[in-house]
This record gives sequence, structure tokens and C-alpha cells, in this order.
Amino acid sequence: MHSTDVRILSELQKDSKRSIAELSERVGLSSSACHRRIHALEDSGVIAGYAAQLAPDKMDIGLQARIDITLDNQSRACMQQFEEAVMRYEEILECDLVSGEADYRLRVAAPDLAGFDDIHRRCLAELPGVSAMHTSFVLRSIKQWHGYSLKHLY
Repeated sequence: MHSTDVRILSELQKDSKRSIAELSERVGLSSSACHRRIHALEDSGVIAGYAAQLAPDKMDIGLQARIDITLDNQSRACMQQFEEAVMRYEEILECDLVSGEADYRLRVAAPDLAGFDDIHRRCLAELPGVSAMHTSFVLRSIKQWHGYSLKHLY
């Protein structure tokens, strides 16, 4: 990947709301060249999309939890059934297949503990093939994710 594209991606991860003119100035390109490169990165799938980052406290989201899930077996069918079920619940924000003691790690958010209890009863307890579920509540966020480090591409 060309270093100019990496600079564009780094800047877009920091703030994708910038104008093309501002972005092109930051990466040292003309506006038209910057615009072409962005479209090429979008067309190739390197840029998968754009989204607004919401402030949880402004959206009445006071509780975040990570849930480690262990399935009763790791057959392809069991894993597929679990993954398809996870996709049906918008309350499950993230789901990763992980190594270690658990099979999956989920992330959910709720207004409060009562809201989490509702998510647990309506969503988490309904997931198929679960033999163990261990929940950790986020006490305080120290560093939030704001994009991938691209230093290895320079």
C-alpha cells in the first residue's frame, strides 16, 4: 500500500468528517487526487464504511459488559447456530471467536443493571449451545478504540 494511502487512512480514522480540502492539505495532495484515492480505497474495500462515534453517557448508556461464552461443543454446526443467533440481537454489539478458556467474547451496553438484566433474559439466555457464561462489567473506560495502528505500513 502506498504511504500516501496510509496517511489518508490514518487521518480518516481520526476524523472522517473532515472536508476533502482539509484532508488533502493534511496529507499533501491536491483535492482531486485525494478524492480519487479515497474512492479507490472505498472501491477496493479497504475503507469498509463510515459511522458516527456516539458518547455513551449522552445516550443513557451507563453500563458496558464483556461476556465470555463457552459452548457445550465446538462442532461446526453448533458454532454456526450460535453465530447466527448472535447476529439476530442488536443488543449484542460485538462478538469475537477467541482462543483460551472461552469460545466467544461478546460486548453489550445498557442504561443500567436493570437494562443489562433485560438483555440477559431476552438475548443472552436465549443463545443456543451455551454451557458457561462469565460476565465482567466495565468499571471505567481508560482508552477507547479509535482506529487501527497503521505504523507497520509506513
